[in-house]
Amino acid sequence: MAPLNPRAALATHDVTNQPPPFEDVNIFTTDRALTGAVEREGAAHHAQTLSAFGKRVGSAEVVAWSFEANRNAPELKTFDRYGRRIDEVNFHPAYHKLMEVGLSGGFASIAWTSQTAGHVAHAAVLYMMAQIEQGVCCPMTMTYAALPALRHQPDLAKSWEPRITSGTYDATSAPAAQKQGATIGMAMTEKQGGSDVRANTTKATPSGDGTYTLNGHKWFCSAPMCDAFLTLAYTDKGLTCFLVPRWKPDGERNTMHLMRLKDKLGDRANASSEIEYHAAYAERVGEEGRGVKTIIEMVHHTRLDCTVAPAAYMRQALVQALWHTARRTAFQKKLIDQPLMSRVLADLAIESEAAATLAFRIARSFDGSNNEAAALFSRIATPIGKYWLNKRVVNFVYEAMECHGGAGYIEESVLPRLFRQSPLNSIWEGSGNVICLDVLRALAKEPQTAEALFTELETARGAYPELDQAIDKAKSSLTTTTEPQARRLVENLALALQGALLARHAPNIVADAFVATRLADEPWRTYGAFDAAVDERALIARAMPN
Repeated sequence: MAPLNPRAALATHDVTNQPPPFEDVNIFTTDRALTGAVEREGAAHHAQTLSAFGKRVGSAEVVAWSFEANRNAPELKTFDRYGRRIDEVNFHPAYHKLMEVGLSGGFASIAWTSQTAGHVAHAAVLYMMAQIEQGVCCPMTMTYAALPALRHQPDLAKSWEPRITSGTYDATSAPAAQKQGATIGMAMTEKQGGSDVRANTTKATPSGDGTYTLNGHKWFCSAPMCDAFLTLAYTDKGLTCFLVPRWKPDGERNTMHLMRLKDKLGDRANASSEIEYHAAYAERVGEEGRGVKTIIEMVHHTRLDCTVAPAAYMRQALVQALWHTARRTAFQKKLIDQPLMSRVLADLAIESEAAATLAFRIARSFDGSNNEAAALFSRIATPIGKYWLNKRVVNFVYEAMECHGGAGYIEESVLPRLFRQSPLNSIWEGSGNVICLDVLRALAKEPQTAEALFTELETARGAYPELDQAIDKAKSSLTTTTEPQARRLVENLALALQGALLARHAPNIVADAFVATRLADEPWRTYGAFDAAVDERALIARAMPN
């Protein structure tokens, strides 16, 4: 929150040529690409709710909380003062305030409580929340995504669903039965296997009453103060999914030990941990021996959020660059009016809108999960979007930082936090190679996914010759791609899909510019390094917070 009336007339100089902070801005109504996507993808009836959320998270108060939550890292408390084990993480009050803002705004609930376009509305809430503070999005994403997996065990879903969808945040460390709202985490990977979860060694032993005890470890358990965790362990019948609550039904703390917190590059407001299960109480979720099939429901939904998040980072980085360059002068001109800067900003604006357009189209496919065509499109487009947008975002944020010069490199700016955060969603829920192999598996095992994807692409055929060529190129490579070429295939599919969506839905200035700079014959280079004639002024004006 900006200080009140700071003195600009100092003894040695006057402070001039500095932009005001970007705060107290409704980040929903000032984003044309976002409002357009919400309306286009069927969620216009959520606009009033989303506008109120955009005003709240864009307020100076909430922006200040984001800085506080990142300056004050979570602290692990394994024991109380008397040496008794508690395994708790203490967070700064700002973290809890941000969690309350997100959950009360519908982050984890609106997808499941809304009769129509709930996932599009969820994506919009995430898109705005992730622009302000990224770390708190992790536990809220897992809570949102846990429900489809829990529904494989109806008795558990009946117990947990009301707390997941309550829109209530309860920070107390207490049994979930005593709370109106609950959060759900995930613990899958182990040291020896990583993404290869079938290499896990955690064992589950039946307790004789339908429950189990777990013994083993997990290398990554993010947000360890969640009320329960979906996890994987081996029974005699194979790898199985379990729910591990932090508290046992008798009110005792569960024996899930927090060994240490990860010292991470980014995501600093959120805690990530290494854990051990010491005969931990657990309840089975889904069919025994079918753990991957069960938990993949959660993974698929978290991958949606891993697609929306980089689009959100792009938007916030772009907004910060536009705000700064429009209000700072160098060499007798506003930075934004310098020809080379204008070209870089226009290119960033193209990329940002293309990312948002793709992310929200994918979100709509989750709302049609009962429709076979929508489910097939979701199956193939989600990993494509996750891979591509996360590959684009890191350099995007860097370029926005460079637009600020040194002012963008210091921690008082939001850019360092965005930059540290930018690689995370590519690593989480399957890094680039894993995701590309997932695309290959989907195409091989479910050929209908390719049909669903190309049905979408073909609707834009004829809009641009370059787009037609990109569609043909992507289609021809489906049958010739081998594993070492998987990245090239996924990138071709992503570019063709973005081009098709923009050709159908975006203003001509955006679609024309995307095709000219991304699909033309000359290989695309760094941001701003293109020769195509695009309407830079119009692109910048469209992206500028209005």
